[in-house]
Amino acid sequence: MVGKKNEERLIASPFLFRFAIPCLRQDAEWSKKGIQLPEDCSIPCFELLDQTDPKQALTWADVRVAWNPDGIILNARVTGKRQPPWCRASRIEDSDGMAIWINTRNTSQIHRASRFCHEFRFLPSGGGTKMTEPVARQLVIHRAKENTSSDGGPPKIRSERRVDGYLLEAFISASTLTGYSPDEHNQLGFHYVLSDREMGQHVMTVGEPFPCDSDPSLWSTLELIEK
Repeated sequence: MVGKKNEERLIASPFLFRFAIPCLRQDAEWSKKGIQLPEDCSIPCFELLDQTDPKQALTWADVRVAWNPDGIILNARVTGKRQPPWCRASRIEDSDGMAIWINTRNTSQIHRASRFCHEFRFLPSGGGTKMTEPVARQLVIHRAKENTSSDGGPPKIRSERRVDGYLLEAFISASTLTGYSPDEHNQLGFHYVLSDREMGQHVMTVGEPFPCDSDPSLWSTLELIEK
């Protein structure tokens, strides 16, 4: 008699916690050179809690975030690559690059996005007639109860090709973020996913099969700190 083999199903460690991370104020203004954030603006990757071998840790990506009254500043540095990133503005959700989600009310109990929730995609290339220009775009969140509305225009973006990867710098203006008011609401819901066909995924906490792209209760918290 052949018995069935029981499969053990494990829950990702970061799913068991809700993380709050300090986000420092940086008053630098956006220019054609972008804004490069210091090391103390780095955001941890809690996905590493499930790594048992330090040599296999996801060390190929560094994400940094800061804030000021004018908006949110983002840096992403990808290293260790041997191939150029695969990016297409016409297929932004399939491209190599970064996705971030921001909830300006940090309402961690809701499971469907409100008008205070935002999704942005940033690609190091794929735009322009030669597909060499970086791409920044706001997307509609899947299953959202309300769609956010703003007249701030797309985020500002700059990319820099490196020998082993690339650097992304972006700025999301306060006028693009519905409900952004650091004086009254100094906590933001936040989640990021860095995707790369060569390197894999670098996720802040949990990724698939969890519906982090549509469920704000799975996002972490950024605490806006005056430096």
